Amino acid sequence: MGSDNMVLSAAGLLGGIELPEFTILNIISWICSAAMIFGGVVPFIPQYRDIQRSGNADGFSPFVCLTLLIANILRIMFWFGKHYELPLLAQSIIMLFAMMALVHLCVHVRRKTEIIVAKQHKFTDFTHSGDIPHHGVAPPEHTFFDFDWDYFWMWTDFHSYVEFIFAFIALFGLITYLFLYNMYVVETIGFLAVFAEAMLGAPQFYRNFTNKSTQGMSKKMVGFWTMGDIFKTGYFIVREAPPQFWICGMLQVSIDISIFLQVYIYRNLSTKSKL
Repeated sequence: MGSDNMVLSAAGLLGGIELPEFTILNIISWICSAAMIFGGVVPFIPQYRDIQRSGNADGFSPFVCLTLLIANILRIMFWFGKHYELPLLAQSIIMLFAMMALVHLCVHVRRKTEIIVAKQHKFTDFTHSGDIPHHGVAPPEHTFFDFDWDYFWMWTDFHSYVEFIFAFIALFGLITYLFLYNMYVVETIGFLAVFAEAMLGAPQFYRNFTNKSTQGMSKKMVGFWTMGDIFKTGYFIVREAPPQFWICGMLQVSIDISIFLQVYIYRNLSTKSKL
């Protein structure tokens, strides 16, 4: 009798647990969610490998990383004010680490390829004990805002990028906390997040336009961008994400297509210049 009671009680406990149904639709939904979580970083793998292999980061705009860092930080802040699907939140967190890894590589490559050591540019020029020269005279003290705007996001040490990101998180974290229940502010943060992400390709487009060349830019990266953005926009529409998401998704796809047009146009120009 005792064993029968234990079986019945165990069956009762299991009966209270709702197990997910393994239907075709659920499996497709899980696959799409996994693609949303990890698919965002996939386009940057070819670019990362190209920079690592060539030892040259001149063809890649570091402002692409800045755009995605700002967009995903704002998207995380938006989640606290208006919850959306967890796969999108997880995607933002993973993207932050991926972009910082790419920034680290770019900084390392640029410093390694310097023939003549250039002037060091940093986000903040706080005096550190290790910065005191051998003659024992410390450099003049600087305030938090003593940095050169002309070299914004073109700093020569990785710590400057980390400092800026933490400062940005602290600022918008405070704003989100103070206005958490103000839907106008929350919705504005959400719009800024997806609009910044929609402008992801703009820095690369501008660099290509300035150089009149797409050399050094990974075509595979842009191809993955386009496929991912089309998938992402469709995902937003099907899953009924907030309107900011899919509207800016369509803008992002249009910029991706414009970059592909640059590849075609500048290829012809480079051919003519050789002739």
